[in-house]
Amino acid sequence: MTAEHLPLLVMRGSYAHMTRTEKRIADYVSANMDTVMEQTISELAAAVGSSEITISRFCKKLGFSGLQSFKIALAAELHTQTDMVYQDIDAADTSEIVVQKVFHNIADGLSDTLKLLDYAALERAANLLRAARHIAVYGFGNSATVCRDIETRFLRFGMVVQAYSDAHQQATSAALLTAKDAVIAVSHTGATLELLDTVRTARQAGAAVIVITSHARSPLAKLGDVVLHGMGREVHYSSEAVSSRLIHMAITDALYVLVAMRMPKEYRCNLQKMRTVIAKKRL
Repeated sequence: MTAEHLPLLVMRGSYAHMTRTEKRIADYVSANMDTVMEQTISELAAAVGSSEITISRFCKKLGFSGLQSFKIALAAELHTQTDMVYQDIDAADTSEIVVQKVFHNIADGLSDTLKLLDYAALERAANLLRAARHIAVYGFGNSATVCRDIETRFLRFGMVVQAYSDAHQQATSAALLTAKDAVIAVSHTGATLELLDTVRTARQAGAAVIVITSHARSPLAKLGDVVLHGMGREVHYSSEAVSSRLIHMAITDALYVLVAMRMPKEYRCNLQKMRTVIAKKRL
């Protein structure tokens, strides 16, 4: 399935950057899916207190030609959905239930991401990284842990790669990039102001930009040459984007393997050198 066939996932991924009216439509659709399937565009507009043209624009913004194509895709998605649904954590939950909900939400987020991933975009990202003279990796907070993981992994290819989580270092790094370089920008929301400034600087310097984010229509996504969209189902009991961090790491793992497949001899040689050196540090 492609994103165009998964309206519920697309709505969830775009929700943070919707207008107040669009959020009202999305909330209504999510809570009244069976009713929506039977409603005309005028009935749906009346139900959400909006206009027919707004409903039409809402559908087109999500990648559909109109309400009818949106409803067809919604029916198909509902037909293929599993019984497992997103569950938030409640303060009264036992430890066992909390752990189960966290694991289920991570698993469902990975499943959602697999349905939404643009495989052609992954291919393009792998090619950009393979050809890059230098790779700069930018992110803050939880995303910075993903960036450090990227640095550790891609260093094994013998690539010049460095992760930056300080705004001043990011700005300096971005200003010194060239058209021969590539950037990986990681952000759950895709709306961190400092990161947006850094990526704009990198683009002005001519570097290719690969974006990894949970929100495909975020400001950061609009700056990317390649956008890799990972859908995490976050639990509201925690303010941190735990699921998204792991899902973004899964995306980078896939990217890592794709690059390794493009340079098998170099990868095996470097891996052997690395293992030999590390083995000397063990008892």
